[in-house]
Amino acid sequence: MRILVATDAWHPQINGVVRSLEHTAREAANLGAQMEFLTPQEFRTVPLPSYQEIRLSLATPRMIMRRIEAMQPDFVHVATEGPIGMLVRRACIASKRTFTTSYHTKFPEYLSARAPVPERLTYAWLRSFHNAGGGVMVSTATLERELEQRGFKRLMRWSRGVDADLFKPRADVDLGLPHPIFLYVGRVAVEKNIEAFLSLDLPGSKVVVGGGPALASLKERFPETRFYGPKEGEALAEIYSGSDVFVFPSRTDTFGIVLLEALASGLPVAAYPVTGPKDVLGEATEPVGVLDEDLRSACLRALELSPEAARNFAMRYTWRECARQFLDNVLIAHDFGPVARRFRLLRRTRLASLA
Repeated sequence: MRILVATDAWHPQINGVVRSLEHTAREAANLGAQMEFLTPQEFRTVPLPSYQEIRLSLATPRMIMRRIEAMQPDFVHVATEGPIGMLVRRACIASKRTFTTSYHTKFPEYLSARAPVPERLTYAWLRSFHNAGGGVMVSTATLERELEQRGFKRLMRWSRGVDADLFKPRADVDLGLPHPIFLYVGRVAVEKNIEAFLSLDLPGSKVVVGGGPALASLKERFPETRFYGPKEGEALAEIYSGSDVFVFPSRTDTFGIVLLEALASGLPVAAYPVTGPKDVLGEATEPVGVLDEDLRSACLRALELSPEAARNFAMRYTWRECARQFLDNVLIAHDFGPVARRFRLLRRTRLASLA
């Protein structure tokens, strides 16, 4: 089974959308499905105003249609609402091809943080965009309820995973900073609300990992904070394991893969009680994070939580289960046609061999 995934978020960007798609594709291959990506790397691009790291594709409808015809996918998934996502959606509607979509970010809130655009107008556009497909994949129960109340239809759950072999406690890591070390990992942009974290009066050290349009201004305003820039792989894993508490100040993220990476590394979480943290941490039987509107209090109380409990909780989230959910959603949205029936038989065979 071949699935074409259209995404405007791709390398060199480092974010949760890119990592989710890559890990899902890797595990989907073990389940008998091949995911191929249609990304901005295939077209001329221009930088997004106010966010130079994000490149917008200059593809045309004819270019997109040719790519789809050349790939001959069994199913199509539109991962983002950018230029490529819009053109692939348009092509699918024109050719009467069923497609699924996913809702990764609270774009109306992101946009209103940067420009005077009413959230209701952006939500109206997004509702039209996603409801045209056979299903909308969302990461948490809270987000599903919120979107359902806003008129989104055919909502499907698609959770996330963590590489627990990479992100794990490491006893010999020393960042050379005074403890306790409070860590933020993610895009450095206004919608991430990082200033709320950096403004706190906390003991020890504050560390920020990531790049983005707000990096230069935050460096200037908070010179006592250690900014490491973007990190991946072992370098990122070592910073997690050398820290004490993971601080997640965002109020607009729909999940936050970094939450799972931190927990798998043995870091309790401090965050606001909002969508994303509430869903992830709310499933824990033993406290692995503190959610409080007083973020400073949450940070200090998180120091008292068990690193072992954080690690054990994160182990429940696997990329294989994430891929299973994604593929099941695709099959449901496409009415269990002949390709879907063949895939289900193949997947049962693969699962039996992996057991």
